[in-house]
Amino acid sequence: MRIKITGCNCLQLCFLFFCAIFFSANVTAQLRSGNPILKGWYADPEAAIFGNNYWIYPTYSAKYKEQVFFDAFSSSNLVSWQKHSRILDTGAVTWAYMAMWAPAVIEKDNKYYLFFSANDIQSKARNGMKDDTLGGIGIAVANKPEGPYKDYLGKPLINQFYNGAQPIDQFVFQDKDGQYYIIYGGWGHCNIGKLNNDFTGIIPFDDGTKFKEITPKGYVEGPFLFLRNNKYYFMWSEGGWTGPDYSVAYAIADSPFGPFERVGKILQQDTTVATGAGHHSIMHNKENDQWYIVYHRRPLGETAANNRETCIEELSFDENGFIKPVKITFEGVKEQRLKRKR
Repeated sequence: MRIKITGCNCLQLCFLFFCAIFFSANVTAQLRSGNPILKGWYADPEAAIFGNNYWIYPTYSAKYKEQVFFDAFSSSNLVSWQKHSRILDTGAVTWAYMAMWAPAVIEKDNKYYLFFSANDIQSKARNGMKDDTLGGIGIAVANKPEGPYKDYLGKPLINQFYNGAQPIDQFVFQDKDGQYYIIYGGWGHCNIGKLNNDFTGIIPFDDGTKFKEITPKGYVEGPFLFLRNNKYYFMWSEGGWTGPDYSVAYAIADSPFGPFERVGKILQQDTTVATGAGHHSIMHNKENDQWYIVYHRRPLGETAANNRETCIEELSFDENGFIKPVKITFEGVKEQRLKRKR
């Protein structure tokens, strides 16, 4: 089809050309998520794919006494995110009263289990205080990813200190044989334990211990484990969570128990974009073998500890299976819809 333009001078043609370029640029921009992807201060994001949607379960980033609930966010395309408010709060967990953070969510037998930390318990061995067992790692359960969630055990799953690890920053991993493991730990120590089939307790190892320490060099907190090409990629945060040196490093092993020898950092600050990039999770779209890293960072000029925002970038690997360093951006990732299940 031909379009005949009449009565149009050079200036008008230039204007039309400029408008076309401007419109095209804006359409392109709308097809990317942008960073941050969530409105408000959120940190420690747990990312997952359930059904036809992408999900993010972050920490509400505020003072400990204000961290008494969790929000969740869902998206069909990684660009537009819907907020699901207060999917769990202290009103549904009788033993939790503050510092609810770093959720980990897993689907099992048509139920959704949300593992979370609460109360920031302390130990005498670390700071001379009386050992505190009122808190630790708990579990909530729901029939839908957006909840509402309710307390599953009526008490914490882990409320003691094993191998020097504070019971926080939990992650749940299903191995290729179907076994579920809980991996957790703050204060520079990381443990792994076997969950029983209904998630009501820990199965001791053959030597009678409940947890094995798998701490790699440089580990501080925020563990994450995934399996790719029969290799176990163990990731964690290092540096101080309130400072610009907060970052993510990783190791590779042949077993979920390691040994994990540190390979190097793959996510850290860019002083032209943001600081303190860390405490992440990984999301894998198996339909197109696309990997994403979801993390938090601190905007330039922000110095308040809890002023953190949740962002997303693509994650990729080189020909030898090593993770390529991630460049943090303002653009985020391209729109990507999940195929609908039949």
